[in-house]
Amino acid sequence: MKRIMLFVLMLAFNITINAQESTIKYAKKVETLDSTIETLYAVISGEKGETRDWELFKYLFMQNAKLIPTGKNQEGFFVARYMSPSDYISTSGSWLEEHGFFEKEIHRTVNTFGNMTHVFSTYEAYHSEADTAPFMRGIKSIQLLFDGHRWWVVNIYWSQETKENPIPTEYLPKN
Repeated sequence: MKRIMLFVLMLAFNITINAQESTIKYAKKVETLDSTIETLYAVISGEKGETRDWELFKYLFMQNAKLIPTGKNQEGFFVARYMSPSDYISTSGSWLEEHGFFEKEIHRTVNTFGNMTHVFSTYEAYHSEADTAPFMRGIKSIQLLFDGHRWWVVNIYWSQETKENPIPTEYLPKN
């Protein structure tokens, strides 16, 4: 019984130390709204074969956060799929690394009330940073919480642009 208790205590201590190391390592990445959004885009972006920092990716999100892509199903109806950050990594992580993927924010609108912020973030996606034309565009609805010390991503809900659903001009950069 003493061995089991010692093991549990050592495990809890190790988890606490790892969480503290992540906090120190990534604190600057979440201290402002801008740095948090920039990190969100940067952490999933990389050339073909480039490993992503999934520890940092997970660090951005609150517990129970969701990533919610939307699109049409086979019957032609719009549906939403709910994923945790870990689900996203397991379903999309290898694809991002195998194909190369760079996502760049091109426009942002921000609404804040107290510690709650909503960002409408228009993005373009490329297979390589050297690409001149995106293969995809869309809008992310990003909900964030500022806890007094750092920013947390609560949810990301997004949709890709289609011919039937182009991005409205108010969500594109002003020329």
